[in-house]
Amino acid sequence: MAVFDHCLVAIDEFHHVSADENSRLGALLDALMKLPHAHIIAMTGSYFRGDTVPILLPEDEAQFTKVSYSYYEQLNGYEHLKSLGIGYHFYQGRYINALPSVLDPTKKTIIHIPNVNSGESTKDKHTEVDAILDALGDVESQDPISGVYRVKRKGDGKLLKVANLVDDNVAERPKVQAYLRTIATADDIDIIIALGMAKEGFDWPYCEHVLTIGYRSSLTEVVQIIGRATRDCKGKTHAQFTNLIAQPDAQDDDVKVSVNNMLKAITTSLLMEQILAPSIQFKPRSQWNGEDLPPNTLIIDDKVAPVSKKVLDILNGDKEEIMATLMANEQLVKEAVSNMLPAELITQGALPATIQKMYPDLTDYELEQIRSGILQSLYINKHGVLVDEKDVPEGADIVGGPSPVNDPDEITVSRQFLKMGEKFINIENLNIDLIETVNPFHGAYEILSKSVTVAMLKTIQEAVSANQAQVSEDEATILWPRIQDFARQHQRPPELTSSDPLEVRYAQVLAYLRNKKQAKMVKQGS
Repeated sequence: MAVFDHCLVAIDEFHHVSADENSRLGALLDALMKLPHAHIIAMTGSYFRGDTVPILLPEDEAQFTKVSYSYYEQLNGYEHLKSLGIGYHFYQGRYINALPSVLDPTKKTIIHIPNVNSGESTKDKHTEVDAILDALGDVESQDPISGVYRVKRKGDGKLLKVANLVDDNVAERPKVQAYLRTIATADDIDIIIALGMAKEGFDWPYCEHVLTIGYRSSLTEVVQIIGRATRDCKGKTHAQFTNLIAQPDAQDDDVKVSVNNMLKAITTSLLMEQILAPSIQFKPRSQWNGEDLPPNTLIIDDKVAPVSKKVLDILNGDKEEIMATLMANEQLVKEAVSNMLPAELITQGALPATIQKMYPDLTDYELEQIRSGILQSLYINKHGVLVDEKDVPEGADIVGGPSPVNDPDEITVSRQFLKMGEKFINIENLNIDLIETVNPFHGAYEILSKSVTVAMLKTIQEAVSANQAQVSEDEATILWPRIQDFARQHQRPPELTSSDPLEVRYAQVLAYLRNKKQAKMVKQGS
């Protein structure tokens, strides 16, 4: 490894690295980092790993300076592609029958059929490809050199060029792959049907739509699939990711499995939508000299409450990772998406517990700053856009009015507003109680409730409630101060029989703590 000392080593697709002791890439990186003069640039287009093993150990990650280039910034920098849609579609029965409702044969599309071991698969991948070809139109011929099918499209009779990457015949697939590598114009291919291919590293700039059939457990895989459609290309202004998901059948013995897959698939797409939203960046007022701020930059007052570099780095670089880790809590996700969990239990319990677990060296004060900052970001992205005072139109409807100025040195300080419809709300006047009620999963429940019948929604909620989350040590630690506040405010402890689900959870945590205390006393007395 000494040959790499005094070198700059750039590693692409960095999400393949793992801190696992059996990872050869991880061992190589570890050896590089131990060299006294080696420098490393780690690059990845994915925010996540497909498994639960971290890419880097915290002490190694701390040595890197993070630079995030979001999907929002990527799209803003493009010449042609300006928007990306994330969509779901639910089906019952065979997915082939649902294809016409989601497959637009006029769009350049990659179709990923489900893994043969999944519940969505018919277990015969070749028959599935034939059914997709039939859904597109009539197969006219197959080119003997390229292996590409020519399909007469239903409706207008246009000949489509369709590539089949599902066929693993050693005599056929290499011909198709070789042809796809030579694509030079939009007319060279129209539809690609794949199973495990056409994901990471596959380059087809003309792709407008990626249609993924079935639940994908890996966030990395979802990001890689979406990336196939997000190349900038002349004539392409919009790209679309659609996940075709099996709707649970109440009569099915495996209803719990299908409920889990459905809710996790929705959450994955919800997380992607949050990543696609403008990333709110935080800047302390003490570090701002009055210059124009970059878009979506929020000034935070640090005169009374100082903000450390550690807190800023986490808020400006790790918000997506924190949300991804929060959403990796399967039981939390299921309860939240099915509307069985109060928002406050997420914002006051699960979120700070997640932050604390990821960054155990944070003080309580720093933990609260990060928690509040994430909630502010979520609230702003959900309800409107940030606007500087100088950009507020004259005569605009300003809710709350300008904030009072007590320090004459701050007369020229620019105010920031949240534009909600036609109204402008002074950020400094935002009600903290409103921010506390932000539910990162609410959009998922709205989609779910609009997409399934009342009976199916009840089935989903029953399946989730059968395995509701138990109280954890982390949650108890986080919620204990709030339970004390509740008892002081109401002059009584929280009750399990309350109609308020938040109070019920407080009571469950209190019971957990009392049992722990009693068990400890019994142990000490024995």
